[in-house]
Amino acid sequence: MSPTMMRQFWSVLDGMRVSIPLALDDESLEQWLIRQVRSEQALGRREADILTAYIHSRIPLIREMAQEYRAA
Repeated sequence: MSPTMMRQFWSVLDGMRVSIPLALDDESLEQWLIRQVRSEQALGRREADILTAYIHSRIPLIREMAQEYRAA
């Protein structure tokens, strides 16, 4: 994953932490996050696959961040 794509993902994620649907299972949450990123920027198939794998590896962190933000 390129540093630019990673920065863009975390920027999009940071802007929507409060609206992340934590009740979704991991796969559904991954798909939801990909849709959110795609609404902000165009992604090719390869980029989407790379981003999906990245999100998959970071799901626990993403959930933790969203829960902490809501608790604050």
